Amino acid sequence: MNSNFLELFDKLNYNFRNKEILKNALTLGFGDHFKGYERLEFLGDRVLGLTIASILFEKFEEEEGSLARRFAELTKAETLAIIAKQLHIEKYVFCAHNEKFINLTDSVLSDLCEALIAAVYIDSNFETAEKIIRSLWMPFIDSQIKPPVDSKTKLQEIVQAKKLPLPVYVELERIGPDHNPIFKMQVNVKGFCSCIAEGKSKKEASQKAAEKMVWEIKKK
Repeated sequence: MNSNFLELFDKLNYNFRNKEILKNALTLGFGDHFKGYERLEFLGDRVLGLTIASILFEKFEEEEGSLARRFAELTKAETLAIIAKQLHIEKYVFCAHNEKFINLTDSVLSDLCEALIAAVYIDSNFETAEKIIRSLWMPFIDSQIKPPVDSKTKLQEIVQAKKLPLPVYVELERIGPDHNPIFKMQVNVKGFCSCIAEGKSKKEASQKAAEKMVWEIKKK
């Protein structure tokens, strides 16, 4: 882990006063929720959600459904992972208990990004965290000329056009603690192999599975 945070501070345009809260946000706890990022990730998710919802409400005069689709796209794990990579978060990650370093998946990078947001909020205030979020997310928001069509809706439109039965979603598994579960969902479409995906909620996992199925159908 590179303990020199100067590059990170420069990208955030923010200098932490409490380096320990920053270190905690970037620590892999390996199940120890008081020595890792998990609790901070829970808080950061809410700070991010309120900020993005406020921006969308201000910027777009649209009905609730369109705003919800924009929100889902901007707060999904893939978007957060992209921002984490832009910040080079992987350079600053600690491992608790001196355990072997693990591969940083997009899911973990997403969680670390939310934990970092919480650390800024705790170290300063909501206004500062909001300013940083706006700076990092505005390129993504500005690129959304029209509300994105979610994958489940897109899949339903495709199967209806092909005169097939509607997709069927099945929960296969739920793992992890109650405050941070991981769901595994499967989507079935007649005539195609099932597609499976994981997410922090049934909704997220279903959307990912639907996205995979859309690609499978398009390949044929």
